[in-house]
Amino acid sequence: MQRIVITGAGGLVGKALGKVLSSEGYDVVPLSRSRKKGGNPDSFLWDPERGIYENDTFREGDVIINLAGANIGEKRWSRERKREILESRIKTSRLLFAATVEKEIFPSAFITASATGIYGSFISERIFTETDTPADDFLGETCRLWEGAADPFDAAGVRVVKIRTSVVMAPAGSALSKLRAPAAAGMIIRFAPGHQYVPWIHIHDLCMVYLKAVKDTGMKGVYNAASPEHITHDMLMKEIARQKSLPLFLPHIPEWLSRIILGEMSLVLTTGSRVSPDNLIRSGFKFRYPDIGSALKAC
Repeated sequence: MQRIVITGAGGLVGKALGKVLSSEGYDVVPLSRSRKKGGNPDSFLWDPERGIYENDTFREGDVIINLAGANIGEKRWSRERKREILESRIKTSRLLFAATVEKEIFPSAFITASATGIYGSFISERIFTETDTPADDFLGETCRLWEGAADPFDAAGVRVVKIRTSVVMAPAGSALSKLRAPAAAGMIIRFAPGHQYVPWIHIHDLCMVYLKAVKDTGMKGVYNAASPEHITHDMLMKEIARQKSLPLFLPHIPEWLSRIILGEMSLVLTTGSRVSPDNLIRSGFKFRYPDIGSALKAC
């Protein structure tokens, strides 16, 4: 069995992807900061902050999938939190390179997460593709440096795939969970202005993107992991209301109030543009959930 080493294996995507890869017959090797009682006995300890990892963690020919990184929606974006978000991504890639290529242990592929936030935190009718330049705001710069940290692998001859992930739709633990939470109290809450786009992908399709990146040695470079259906925030909330049989009667939460409550992080909810998955589709990828109605129903 081919070994697949995964950082961020305990996160939303990491857990789902680990199950998919195991079911496909791969030897999944999760990296963990701590070894919990009853945890995965096959995991290896490591600490990117201190540059520590166990011996024999990496072997020649491994596929490395890098999903590590502080959650951008977990806390307000203080100066310290911004530093943590950025460094958690860059230090991980640097340690992976130091522990493999610099020790003449060459992976067969290095597959790293990135995000569609690279195109910027604003509203635009433009449809962004992988050839567009990164925005000069916080998310754009973070993603640019995040992806750049994978370039030494490419320079060393390792196949590199960068997957720019959009908003992940999953039954639990995703951004969708937070958006639909008020529905339990019979309310649908919307964020102004309402016409901001929400690039999105169902968790199953995202796992299949990573699986294809593992199997398809022709995949190299950058891919937008986003559904082909472009929806706005209001369209998303309207569909949630329809499937929950709830009325849409509350006004939008004003942008200024979102800013007071969430700080700069509110940009994640109040801005957004369309993102093209054409590069992924041209590679032969087929979405199981190409429309928001079927994706939400599956969730």
